[in-house]
Amino acid sequence: MIVLAAPWWLGLLPLPVILWRVLPAWGAPVTGLRLPFLPMLAEALGRRPVRGAAVARRTVPGWVAMGLIWCALVVGLADPRLLGAPQEKLTATRDLMLSIDLSASMDKVDFEGPDGAMQSRLTGVKGVVSQFLDARDGDRVGMIVYGDRAFIQAPFTEDLSAVEELLAATQAGMAGPKTALGDSLGLAIRAFETSRMEKKVVILLTDGADTGSRMAPLPAARIASDAGIVVHTIGVGDPDGTGEDRVDFDTLQQIAEITGGRFFEASDTDALEEVYAEIDALTPVEQAREVYRPEQPVPFWPALAVLLVAFAFLALPHRRWAP
Repeated sequence: MIVLAAPWWLGLLPLPVILWRVLPAWGAPVTGLRLPFLPMLAEALGRRPVRGAAVARRTVPGWVAMGLIWCALVVGLADPRLLGAPQEKLTATRDLMLSIDLSASMDKVDFEGPDGAMQSRLTGVKGVVSQFLDARDGDRVGMIVYGDRAFIQAPFTEDLSAVEELLAATQAGMAGPKTALGDSLGLAIRAFETSRMEKKVVILLTDGADTGSRMAPLPAARIASDAGIVVHTIGVGDPDGTGEDRVDFDTLQQIAEITGGRFFEASDTDALEEVYAEIDALTPVEQAREVYRPEQPVPFWPALAVLLVAFAFLALPHRRWAP
């Protein structure tokens, strides 16, 4: 199917007819022959001489060719485009930020894997989060990692495989040994400032208490709530531990309550999988469906039509068709 991107150019189609009717015929001076016996010649021919001009005879093929060439030129100005088959485009409707604790305690081997073997907390988190990302096709996902400070490891993107690769490259302690929980939430709030999505979700995972933040976690949660950001918190550490090894479940629960999210506790891989399955049920993948038809410009088609008509006009014995 052909469509015109600038159909207003079609208003030029009647222009030649208007000019032909309004403007006088174009004339050019030519040499002439004066005959003193012109009246006698006219009488012999049965014609009466009058003042006037010689008008070149136009043939039917000539009129047709000029009309077709003009129409092709005007259609070319109208920007013809070939319309493709309808296609469906799915776009994300929500931004989801993963905030992963990379403090030194995440290297502690006390996390039971699916096969019963003990593994580090970070290893268990990586496996479960990777499975979670595989099911997020349709969301824009970003990732923050934090230790002494919080860093954006991956900005919001629909390329979830890239986020998985960046997650796999993380190591415990690479951002410092401490747990800047409040700063990670503050960085997430800042990352959402440029987001145009209506729904904004943070999944905040930690195995310790806040020990090095410049922004306290609870004030950061109130700012997040005012910005319409929902924060789900996950604690994977030991609430009975001491110092860096103690996870502050109370703070995590308050953060979730303030922002309208949920708090979860996970002690092994199976429990963490259940947590992410429940989060997936709370925030199912949502996509906006948009149907569109791709357009391919074809400006060479009118040009080809002009050439074909011109060659055909020159090749045909049109003089025999003169009126």
